[in-house]
Amino acid sequence: MDDQVLILDFGSQVTQLIARRVREAGVYCEVMPFNTDPERIEAFHPKAIIFSGGPASLTGEDTPRAPQIAFDLAVPILGICYGQMALCHHLGGTVETSDHKEFGRALLDVKDGCALFDGVWEPESQHQVWMSHGDRVVSLPEGFRVVATSAGAPFATFADDDRKYYGVMYHPEVVHTPDGARLLENFVRKVARCTGTWTMAAFKDEAIAKIKAQVGSGHVICGLSGGVDSSVAAALIHEAIGDQLTCVFVDHGLLRQGEAEEVVTVFRDRFNMRLVHEDASDLFLGGLADKTDPEEKRKIIGGLFIDVFQEAATKAGDAEFLAQGTLYPDVIESVSFSGGPSVTIKSHHNVGGLPEKMNLKLVEPLRELFKDEVRDLGRELGLPESIVGRHPFPGPGLAIRIPGQPITREKLEILRKADAIYLDEIRKAGLYDAIWQAFAVLLPVRTVGVMGDARSYDYACALRAVTSTDGMTADSYPFDHTFLSQVATRIINEVKGINRVTYDATSKPPGTIEWE
Repeated sequence: MDDQVLILDFGSQVTQLIARRVREAGVYCEVMPFNTDPERIEAFHPKAIIFSGGPASLTGEDTPRAPQIAFDLAVPILGICYGQMALCHHLGGTVETSDHKEFGRALLDVKDGCALFDGVWEPESQHQVWMSHGDRVVSLPEGFRVVATSAGAPFATFADDDRKYYGVMYHPEVVHTPDGARLLENFVRKVARCTGTWTMAAFKDEAIAKIKAQVGSGHVICGLSGGVDSSVAAALIHEAIGDQLTCVFVDHGLLRQGEAEEVVTVFRDRFNMRLVHEDASDLFLGGLADKTDPEEKRKIIGGLFIDVFQEAATKAGDAEFLAQGTLYPDVIESVSFSGGPSVTIKSHHNVGGLPEKMNLKLVEPLRELFKDEVRDLGRELGLPESIVGRHPFPGPGLAIRIPGQPITREKLEILRKADAIYLDEIRKAGLYDAIWQAFAVLLPVRTVGVMGDARSYDYACALRAVTSTDGMTADSYPFDHTFLSQVATRIINEVKGINRVTYDATSKPPGTIEWE
């Protein structure tokens, strides 16, 4: 790629958001630790570099410093918070611990114009930004000028227009800086002169070429769950190599209503893929019999999945590659900012060590994409919205939505029906895309009820719906009472075995999104 931006990570919790904002501006970017091998940074050929924030203090010893290679490349540099101070320190400015720390919303006083502010902020104006700093710049390197200040940061924005170096003490990548995305767009488009032509169509073509080059005439096995990531990975690889791909769909009997049938219909019938459908529900339910501990359930399901997948993959023929739906956040999170240039994917993103056990090489065509970009790619590939837009679903399936009790076919059927009604009502209300994840939980509690003139003694059901951007934190969705009453009435009337419905209003933290 000719137009790409490098983000050097100094340990900020929101570095991923910088990357997201840059890509939203139509510019491809990657995140690397600040202490990445200089040769790797140079080989990336960045058109601009962004220094992220970080938790350390420039006033301490052995804290991260800006790498010399960033300056040797003579490209525009933007420093954010700690990155601003690292930029300033490297060029001869002074950073000190501040008596006036700023955390949270702050007001920025714009004193002068600069390329970052072009078309966004005018001189002599005031704007809300998001601060998070205990140190501050107290003197600028030669060639810099002050562009904006705040109560706790006399150099809240500075600029060296000749070298195209800019520093901001606040975080433009977070939504709490309302105009921040436009500042980042100005940097990559107007300062760095990136064209902004990185599109999902362009990514698809490039990814297909990479898959063909990597696989050659080899054979690829893909574990297909019906979720967004594995579905998009399978569709992309199939478009690249056709029948050299075999998908293995392990049906553990713990899917939502109609999901197994949809996977087979879409991928075998519509996309004409080589699909091995292993119905192993009896095996999984047998292994889960009498098990109530959630971690034990997960281990049993994970172990059985590996056994079934490996057997099915072996039957499908000799394969050299295993496809995985690793995403870019998985790659970023696996690299500590102090851990150097090595990249290790988090262990749970490898299917139980299958690449090693089966002597397979990995194909990870989505490892450069965020979740929303994966959905866009799926649409580009022609996948139905029912798959591309679906909410996240856990690998262990409904087993972790029947907490504190053994899993039986009867309970699974009750839960499937209740969950389907809930999601149906959410879709009818036009709320599905506004919610990160919604599902029903069958509680290990039976309650007394009255249905008609008869006494009932059936299960209680809990409904869960959350909003989130990344699943790391979440808030319960604020349904109105009328909607919840309507859902509860339908579930109780239509699902034999449930006579009480509750709504889980817990946020994350302190709770988790799933119940187990």
